[in-house]
Amino acid sequence: MPANPIYLDHAATTPLLPEALAAMQEGWRIWANPSSPHAAGRAARAALEGARAKCKALLRWQGEVIFTSGASEALALGIGRAKCAQVFVSAVEHDAALRAAGGAQRLDVGPDGLVILNSTKMHLDDTKRPLVVVQQVNSETGVVQDIAQIAEVVHAAGGVLLCDAAQGAGKLDIPAEADMVVLSAHKFGGPVGGGALLVRDYALLEPSGGQERGYRGGTEALPLVLGMVAALEAGNGWLKSASALRESLTNQLLENGAEIVGGESPRSPTIAAYRMPGKSSAAQLIRFDGAGVAVSAGSACSSGSLKASHVLTAMGYAHPGEVIRVSIGRETTEADIARFVAVWKEIRG
Repeated sequence: MPANPIYLDHAATTPLLPEALAAMQEGWRIWANPSSPHAAGRAARAALEGARAKCKALLRWQGEVIFTSGASEALALGIGRAKCAQVFVSAVEHDAALRAAGGAQRLDVGPDGLVILNSTKMHLDDTKRPLVVVQQVNSETGVVQDIAQIAEVVHAAGGVLLCDAAQGAGKLDIPAEADMVVLSAHKFGGPVGGGALLVRDYALLEPSGGQERGYRGGTEALPLVLGMVAALEAGNGWLKSASALRESLTNQLLENGAEIVGGESPRSPTIAAYRMPGKSSAAQLIRFDGAGVAVSAGSACSSGSLKASHVLTAMGYAHPGEVIRVSIGRETTEADIARFVAVWKEIRG
């Protein structure tokens, strides 16, 4: 491996924060089952409920919190157990949401990556209480949806809005207008295997297990919960720097022949998708990796597939096979960006 490798794939996962590790170590010290009635179990329960209260306070969430093993389980729980008779899911959702939604109606997006609210496919039937599933931040392009506007349309039809905030939580404010919100701890410095489903009211869901007030089965992973909450508590003070770095990167790549996917839309300060004309994504990844620069093509769950990105296809993008994703984290520096641009120029030729 080349010396001093550079990591620009933070949307896939980002390093565990020291604060999260310390909290997890405390959680492993309090090792008892939170459901046990004895003193050790009660101590674990107290720590778990303290973490739940802190999570709600940090996110300014007025509803309930169901701790899960990550975003995929939270999506499966929220979509699969919602008391709704029909499901709509945007065409650019993460694979985990599309899997959980099965044959649900897909909602169109425009070339800008934003959900088309007046689409002929968006026939919400208030007699069936629709569930609508939309990402806050797209995991491939960084495009940020107008969740408040979408919520207005959904609620006018008596529907329920589930927002996948895996790429937004811990960075952007969570969408308070949504009825359910999905979190993934390892996207903001918490542990892999930790996550949550925020629910405005338990009555939105059918019970599905013995733990988490009966809405999720399986012993709560207290160390992971504590690590996730500690990562949330660390805050997002680094985002101003990340935004400046992404802007600098974008400007430099534009000067060197790049196209920005969704460049006219609101976007996360940490995620961007760039096209290098005439160079396949696979060839770019090999060259970048050989130079010690970690980036991806699409989301981590699908980047190893030879299939075209369903996100770019849904946007009608003409060259999906020439796009890579760059995602910035707390540790990213100006020197990292300069190195990436230098390698980009070498590959571009």
